[in-house]
Amino acid sequence: MSVKSMSPVRKSKRLGIDRKRSLEAYIFLIPWLIGVCLFFAYPIFVSIRLAFSDIVEFKGLKTAWVGLDNFRYIFFYDINFVPTFLKVVTDTLLNTPLCMVFSLIIAIFINRKMVGRGFFRTAFFIPVLLGTGYIMKQLLGMGVDGMTVTTGIMVPKLIADLLGPSITEVVQGFLDRITVVLWKSGVQIVLFLAGLQGISGSLYEAARVDGATEWEMFWKITLPMISPVIMMNVVYTIVSFFTDTTNPLVDYIYKMNFTNQQFEYAAAMSWLYFIFALVLCLGSILLMRRHIYDSGTKN
Repeated sequence: MSVKSMSPVRKSKRLGIDRKRSLEAYIFLIPWLIGVCLFFAYPIFVSIRLAFSDIVEFKGLKTAWVGLDNFRYIFFYDINFVPTFLKVVTDTLLNTPLCMVFSLIIAIFINRKMVGRGFFRTAFFIPVLLGTGYIMKQLLGMGVDGMTVTTGIMVPKLIADLLGPSITEVVQGFLDRITVVLWKSGVQIVLFLAGLQGISGSLYEAARVDGATEWEMFWKITLPMISPVIMMNVVYTIVSFFTDTTNPLVDYIYKMNFTNQQFEYAAAMSWLYFIFALVLCLGSILLMRRHIYDSGTKN
């Protein structure tokens, strides 16, 4: 039933519930807004100013306005930014759907009654806990015995000689991507698991009485009910890959900023990178919002 066809009493009640939910959301956002105003507003302003300026004197951070010169240098003179940027975007667009499918499948399996369910729930979340430590970040960045954790399982030399260099490269790329997906799906699995546990069991019981199969219940009940979680996971995964410690573009910007001390150029690259990530996240939300199931209605 659409809002237009509701009676005035039900419509006012619905609007009252929506206002209450909005008020609750704003209350939870207040601490974040205060933190942004106190600690991030001025650094963001300085970063934007640096992106369109050139530092004249480091003392007092005196700058001269240069307009879009820093951005022109990115596209017309820098031979590293665009290829690295395209590689990061390609990897993100490939890894995101893989992480979604893998984490959803694992969440469905470990949501069922099975022996060792608690162990498997913990095991799939362990990489998230380990990945937050300083030592693991060093291992991810510097490698162990000549290879990084995110490089994946190396193809044995004997098999590589038999397959040849071209086939070995394809197999190694597949193993690398699978490793990244396994390593980066812990949070998504937990969120999907929470969404699955929020679905009422009576919906499945009624569907079974009507003769629905497991496949039909997945498409007609499970997927629509967890659609808000899917959208949240898509945005989270995109942001996670774009800000990952092993991201070569983040590393390049970091070196330009702190090693080469080209602060204004690094600021320009950072804002260009941020705007693209923001547009990609907003685009994903706009594409999915019409298919989001909320409170018994489709928005």
